[in-house]
Amino acid sequence: MKTELDARQPFKTRLAAKNAVFAFIEGFYNRNRLQSAIGYRSPADLEQGAAAA
Repeated sequence: MKTELDARQPFKTRLAAKNAVFAFIEGFYNRNRLQSAIGYRSPADLEQGAAAA
């Protein structure tokens, strides 16, 4: 996460940092990032494949 979260400047508040981390995890990591446990596919791709079957 340290290399993928684009935080070029320090966060002004703890709330700003918390919101950025939450947005990264829910918006990118859990939906679009390739996961080795599911064959280097994104969870969104896996769900689309399961819905199509």
